[in-house]
Amino acid sequence: MTIKDAPEEWRVTETGTPFRGNKTSVRTDHVVMPDGSVATRDYQVHPGSVAILAYDDAGRVVVLCQYRHPVRHKLWEIPAGLLDVPGENPLHAAQRELYEEAHIKAGEWRVLADIYTSPGGSDEAVRVFLARDLSEADGDRFEVAEEEADMEVARVELADLVQGVLAGELHNSCLVTGVLALSAALAGEGLDALRAPEEPWPARPFES
Repeated sequence: MTIKDAPEEWRVTETGTPFRGNKTSVRTDHVVMPDGSVATRDYQVHPGSVAILAYDDAGRVVVLCQYRHPVRHKLWEIPAGLLDVPGENPLHAAQRELYEEAHIKAGEWRVLADIYTSPGGSDEAVRVFLARDLSEADGDRFEVAEEEADMEVARVELADLVQGVLAGELHNSCLVTGVLALSAALAGEGLDALRAPEEPWPARPFES
């Protein structure tokens, strides 16, 4: 038996968009169920995101602490951001976000994981990259505002982050996915076996 997600689309008899925001919206679909009944499903329509697990030569991960109002927490996260332009190359977006949030550039990139953050209520897809061969970015730091103005940046041992995830002390989905995927890759076939940075991404197709 092969365990692999498969694309499938059930028939929608009616759809509407009761809310539109700056970056996301809410859609209401009337979906035909297997027994022929029709159920209403509300979900967030999201442009997609990238996240970056930046891993240095000392075995540390670049992490950020930022206030997240919906959950009323300051969360430790890895650099991440939206795909601002439809069809944008996710690697280019990841390079931009790593520069803007941590003022770092990376000489080597791989794909760690592709995830849907909350598929029962959102179509958000995230590609989590591994960035290595880190160095300080050129030029001035990106000017931050709003929640990012209070953001902390640190480098933390990978093992400490894994322990924090398993202890229930770290909750950000991209950080959890990234550190556990990296730990698994290091214990398995190694980092060179990870997918190339411009591997096709059916959830958010792009041109190289």
